[in-house]
Amino acid sequence: MNTEKEQAQNILTNLPDDCSLEDAQYHLYVAEKIKKSLYRVEKEGALSQQIVEEKLAKWS
Repeated sequence: MNTEKEQAQNILTNLPDDCSLEDAQYHLYVAEKIKKSLYRVEKEGALSQQIVEEKLAKWS
């Protein structure tokens, strides 16, 4: 498994050379949010698509 530094370097390496600092920050931010979300799903579980659709249908 890659370290967080290696993951950040990989993201930055794959960005175009003319990207802005804001673009780089955004990609790093999204990667961190995805990582945290996957960890949370692993620890707490997640709802199925069907259950979510049923809950949302009650609001309509």
